[in-house]
Amino acid sequence: MQNTTFNVQGMDCADEVAAVDRALRSMTGVNDIQVNLVLGTVTVDHDTASTAAIITALGKVGLRASIQQGNEARDTPGTATQDNSSGTTATSVPRTSLERQRLFDAQRGHLYAVVISGVLTGIGLLVEWLVVGLATWIPIVLYAVATVAGAWYVAPKALRSLRHLTLDMNMLMTVAVIGAAIIGEWAEGASVAFLFALSELLESYSLARARRAIRSLLDIAPATALVQDGDVQREVRVEDVAVGATVIVRSGMNIPLDGVVIKGESTVNQAPITGESTPAAKATGDTVYAGTINEDGFLEVRVTSVSSKSILARIVQMIGAAQAQKAPSERFVDTFAKYYTPAVFVFALSVLLVPPLLFGSGWQESIYRSLVLIVIACPCALVISTPISIVSGLTAMARRGVLVKGGAHIEEVGRLKVLAVDKTGTITSGKPTVHSVTPWRDNDEVTVVRIAAAVDSYSEHPLARAIVAYATGRGIDAPESSGYKAISGKGAEADVEGKRYFASNHRYAHDMGVCTPDLETALAEIESQGLSVVVVGQVGDSTSGVVLGIIAIGDTIRADAVATIQALHSVGIKKVVIISGDNQRTVNAIAKQAGIDEAFGDQLPEDKVERIRSLVAEYKHVGMVGDGVNDAPAMAIASIGIAMGGVGTDAAIETADIALVQDELRKIPEVIRLGQRTARIIKVNIAFALGLKALFLVLAFAGVTSLWLAILADTGATLLVISNALRLLQTPKADIA
Repeated sequence: MQNTTFNVQGMDCADEVAAVDRALRSMTGVNDIQVNLVLGTVTVDHDTASTAAIITALGKVGLRASIQQGNEARDTPGTATQDNSSGTTATSVPRTSLERQRLFDAQRGHLYAVVISGVLTGIGLLVEWLVVGLATWIPIVLYAVATVAGAWYVAPKALRSLRHLTLDMNMLMTVAVIGAAIIGEWAEGASVAFLFALSELLESYSLARARRAIRSLLDIAPATALVQDGDVQREVRVEDVAVGATVIVRSGMNIPLDGVVIKGESTVNQAPITGESTPAAKATGDTVYAGTINEDGFLEVRVTSVSSKSILARIVQMIGAAQAQKAPSERFVDTFAKYYTPAVFVFALSVLLVPPLLFGSGWQESIYRSLVLIVIACPCALVISTPISIVSGLTAMARRGVLVKGGAHIEEVGRLKVLAVDKTGTITSGKPTVHSVTPWRDNDEVTVVRIAAAVDSYSEHPLARAIVAYATGRGIDAPESSGYKAISGKGAEADVEGKRYFASNHRYAHDMGVCTPDLETALAEIESQGLSVVVVGQVGDSTSGVVLGIIAIGDTIRADAVATIQALHSVGIKKVVIISGDNQRTVNAIAKQAGIDEAFGDQLPEDKVERIRSLVAEYKHVGMVGDGVNDAPAMAIASIGIAMGGVGTDAAIETADIALVQDELRKIPEVIRLGQRTARIIKVNIAFALGLKALFLVLAFAGVTSLWLAILADTGATLLVISNALRLLQTPKADIA
């Protein structure tokens, strides 16, 4: 089975989407298709059907298709690069400039037809006005030619719809134009043909702007990379650079691929990927992203992912995949439009037939009113109102370093009433350090640390990493361990030097029965300071003196935590709660420092799930923010799961509905605010499109509107909802600092 994505020119309305669906689903060897109107793409799962056959099938419905290439702009003739030996920046023809030129070339004929139709219609109206009663055939000829020009690209689509017995807007407009000519309303017919052709052209350009906004994200990555090959530096296409290669990035150059700095220091402008306004300092061991700008230093970078798997490429791919997952408002609009057009068409037929046959009204007036209704039956403004808003919101978030995995999520995040957050790595910095070591009974600090480091040597938990780092920093060699066992949400056990030891939280130590009153007192004192405790001991019973000692670990809250919590309340979040596996005293202390409303400690992964489930039952719209494996189940059960990308685990990011490229807590209020703004624009667009249709239905039934005014209103509505949605791309970044 193959999965191929095609760029499709001319797919600018729901009718073209339906035509694509009909053309491809009936093909032998095609298993499934996904049509993305806003991105102008069709993804086909196919077996025996060749890509050439698919392109031919699309051509038969009047659409030009080509296979989408990840490096489309790179391979275009005219692309040029400069010698980088002196540190100059590689340049190429921007993808968006090429697409703009291609769009103009593809629409040139359509543009000429619109101009001819408009000019001849205008001349016809002028002749009628100036030469009243003289040579009436002259304006009729002008109108007829104007009609043919305006319908030149519409009529073939109408014929294809007729063959498939499909009632689409091309059919509706063609019937309206022919009907106007039959009853002698040549000026009206020419006006409808011209305005409809103009609306299609303007809609095509408006959608192209949205598509360019998304694809322009790829323009920030250079076409080539300067690869260090032994003693030689070679300029290589980024698509040909393998993982593990070393690339040279001089001052002022865009970083070509995701990687890790292995030599040099610099500041890097990461705004194109993360939305950060302040350049980030980079040194050996730091991660850098394709498309970011090396501002003032020299860097050698080891490539960690190929160009098609970079964060930048994933952003673009995720926008496309997310837009294909329809939001509730999109499903409503699709369902409404499915029944709206046939219903209005039947109503138009009744207006045509009932008054003359039952009440003796004039046929010409009834025909005219029915033609106006046919024009009003076109649902284009309504159908485009939601997807264009969704994709604009998705793109705006991507520009801020936020990946949203579906259109439904961008609406849901704006409805959140409660936000639950994990502690370590979310509210705190995620970089805990050992604060103190308290030996117990006759043990010493070295013994406690070496055993704890041995037990935790296989763990990736932040507290375990802090203990191992502490041992290394003090030159304490941890012995080999075996039989490692992670105890979810509690700690770990391992065999060290022939004995079984544990390094655990307070809860697990209590469950093992080793917490004597004096140990409880010591633990309580440490926890009241907001520190996490790790109890180290030998597995045994409470009378064996198995506790070796206590390690206190501290993790400071993020610098932006307090401001973020305040901002969350300002955007409508009623309650912020912290849910952590750490002990209740420590969690309470952290919550108090950050200004969090409610704290839940001692939460195992299953406890977190139940806590989120109860919050959802009470508040309905609940978000969960986390970064670890133990957060993933709770994130999955929440209305919206948000993963902290910079320090997040793969499991958390895969489970999440929204992922932050950088672990910046302050972006969450911005995400919610943008989700709310997107939802408002969707509601306004739907209400405007429906309201305008309802108004003109009433006016048409009352006989106080005209064909040209109805089509002008439909054209205006389509352009207004598109323009309103595109305002999301100019949404300013919130400043909560």
